[in-house]
Amino acid sequence: MRRPLALAPRCSIRHYSGEYLGHDHDHAQIMYALDGRMELEIGGRAAFTDSSCGMVIPAGMAHTFMSPRGVRMVVIDTPDGTGVDRLRRFAVTAACRNGIDASYAALQLAKVLEAPAILARRSIDLARLDTALARALHEPWDTARMAALYFLSPQRFHARLLELTGLSPQAYLRAHRLDTAERLLRDGSPLEATALRVGYRSASALGFALRRERQLGARALRATR
Repeated sequence: MRRPLALAPRCSIRHYSGEYLGHDHDHAQIMYALDGRMELEIGGRAAFTDSSCGMVIPAGMAHTFMSPRGVRMVVIDTPDGTGVDRLRRFAVTAACRNGIDASYAALQLAKVLEAPAILARRSIDLARLDTALARALHEPWDTARMAALYFLSPQRFHARLLELTGLSPQAYLRAHRLDTAERLLRDGSPLEATALRVGYRSASALGFALRRERQLGARALRATR
């Protein structure tokens, strides 16, 4: 006989791999991914959860799930109640992902309950975006080009990336360019060559960006070798 959950919610970070047969709980369960994607069947309907889309599964609702190796999930088990009494998809906001402390389950639950509900949506795989940017950082990347990787409109992609990372598409691109520039400069690459390689028009433009965004100078970076 299953024991009902205690009055307080519980939060944990779990690793999954494989297929889990249909089951249900005496409590509501909230699931979203930190890494990877999990395929679900909830109440006979296909669904998924990943790092941009989470699921609230009410108490008593049968669900099955399957995941590849390496999926890492935040799971919150909580007594049934307002906000978790119906099946709901929600946007995994930066607040949901950042600063997770499993010992503060009530706080993590509050972050989820504040996250906006969403309709069925196409997943954004950040690894795919990161790979595409890394291969062509020197090329122009507007929001429309990034959105086309996922067959989304620029407006929807902008909103989704902001939900997922807390950054606009251009801020996300700028962070990638500066991360790569820092690494290249520390490895001894000349400033002018580095600037062209990561998409800046000139050495002075890259130097200004590093000082403004990272409070770093190219000379100081090269000195850390």
